[in-house]
Amino acid sequence: MIPQRADQEQQHRGRPIEFDKQACRERDTIERCIGWLKECRRIATRFENLAVNALAMIKVAILERQLEVDFADRA
Repeated sequence: MIPQRADQEQQHRGRPIEFDKQACRERDTIERCIGWLKECRRIATRFENLAVNALAMIKVAILERQLEVDFADRA
């Protein structure tokens, strides 16, 4: 994901030589989504002990976020 600097192209050490712009955009979207989920206190502190309940809380948080986005312009 991280592009090579011009002075390090000779020593490529496993990093991709070319910069994949589409992969970087996809990774950025995922990182922003995870960052937003960490702002939800109940999910970040893992209040739910069962995986089923944790998944339900994640779905509720996503639904709440979508409603905020959809109805943000209404009073």
